[in-house]
Amino acid sequence: MSHEPYARDVNELVCLDMASGQQFVDRLSQAWDNDDAVFPLDQRLPTAAREQILALVQPTIMATSDGDLTASGQPVENGDAVVVATSGTSGIPKAAVLTMSAVEASARATTQRLNVTLRDRWLACLPPSHVGGLSVITRSLIMGTSLTAAPQFSVDIYNEAADDGATLVSLVSTALQRIDASRYRAIVLGGSKPPTQLPDNCITTYGLTETGSGVVYNGTPLQGVELEIRDSIVYVRGTMLLRAYRDGSVPLDSNGWFRTGDRGTLSDSGILSIEGREGDLIITGGENVWPETVEEAIRTLKIVTDVCVAGVADPEWGHAVHAWIVGPPTEITLDFLRGHIKQTMPAHCAPRAIHFVSEIPRTALGKPQRSVLVENLSLN
Repeated sequence: MSHEPYARDVNELVCLDMASGQQFVDRLSQAWDNDDAVFPLDQRLPTAAREQILALVQPTIMATSDGDLTASGQPVENGDAVVVATSGTSGIPKAAVLTMSAVEASARATTQRLNVTLRDRWLACLPPSHVGGLSVITRSLIMGTSLTAAPQFSVDIYNEAADDGATLVSLVSTALQRIDASRYRAIVLGGSKPPTQLPDNCITTYGLTETGSGVVYNGTPLQGVELEIRDSIVYVRGTMLLRAYRDGSVPLDSNGWFRTGDRGTLSDSGILSIEGREGDLIITGGENVWPETVEEAIRTLKIVTDVCVAGVADPEWGHAVHAWIVGPPTEITLDFLRGHIKQTMPAHCAPRAIHFVSEIPRTALGKPQRSVLVENLSLN
């Protein structure tokens, strides 16, 4: 990197290497004014992961709180607006390229569904390195909605923003348990699966980085979004989908459909229900087990603080159901847990092993990193 001037005859990819806040918003807006695209870099990444994602994304400008540096990356195509790394619950992440027309389509559809007016104010407190956090900022800029951008979520930040007039916020389920939901007109929930009981002003969303944030609200697709189920897998089509990945590959078929990799169903009235990621499905003794349904049953035990369920290779069963639990090991035995599960679920859903841990590894949006737990198990 150097401090030398950069040419203006290309569309730059500006890496926003700074925490969320007003400076972040201003630099993003400046990039768009210059017809450049932005890539928000996760500020929590360790050095090795940071270098890996920068090598994948290849920005041409590094924008920090102290100014800009040029970088030997690759420019973007005309019309590209943002590049966002996939959350990567396992494996190497990709980087989705979203055009300005896609970002605008997402902003308009979301604003319409939530009945947002100029009297509203968004609080952006999720990491902007994830599309769910970034989209709060981009839709505010596009629609002219007032915005408070915070470096992270905290209960104090949530309450202070409400005191200052914030009416809309995007959160993950873990944050919902810590706040007074009634302080906002609407709370948009993304990331991990939401709790069963929700306040009336909470809207559950479904979407991926490749879909430019949530495209299904409370099971119903946004305007301009089409859904299909093929072989139990959810397919999405719409104007807010990515143009391509940063490496140039295009994950859309010839008719513009994107295969999400999530298993789900559509009701007769068009309501989408997600069962889980196809790679998370546990096939044990020929029976299908969805880990999230087992996790929900385990969470009904008040002594369990947190839980994650995954399949572990097993010579007898193919894969065996294992549970990682944050809670008192002296009060939760395997027999007790299996008996609890079998009260409401088939016997093949009951875990065959328990592992007690201090915490469940999760992404910034609250998704459990099942592969990390299974990998750590094989290393021990």
